[in-house]
Amino acid sequence: MSDQADCIMLRGIAAEAIVGVYDFERHRTRPVPIDLTLWCDLAAAATTDDVAETIDYDGVTQTVHQICATLQPALIETLAGTIAARLLEDARIRAVTVTVHKPGAVAGVDDIAVRLHRSQAERP
Repeated sequence: MSDQADCIMLRGIAAEAIVGVYDFERHRTRPVPIDLTLWCDLAAAATTDDVAETIDYDGVTQTVHQICATLQPALIETLAGTIAARLLEDARIRAVTVTVHKPGAVAGVDDIAVRLHRSQAERP
């Protein structure tokens, strides 16, 4: 959680990626639903009703899809960390929580997921 109370949540971004440690996982994309919470100041958007005062939801979603299409990591932890770092390039986003799901990754388990929380204060 961030000290900033305002946030934008995007749930169930329908992303696909090549991700996995095993050889059979490296040949085709698989669904990796992604949830985001973007901690940012929404006071101006709430009072002005001006889209320029908020984060572009579609742009964020496109960024996630682009990363998923090109990165091809072994670990969903790497995918989540890369998404967090890229989104924090926008200084208006003070912190981000990224959850990457890998349903069906383990037999008998509906879903495996990792959740990372990163903030501007942690950026190099």
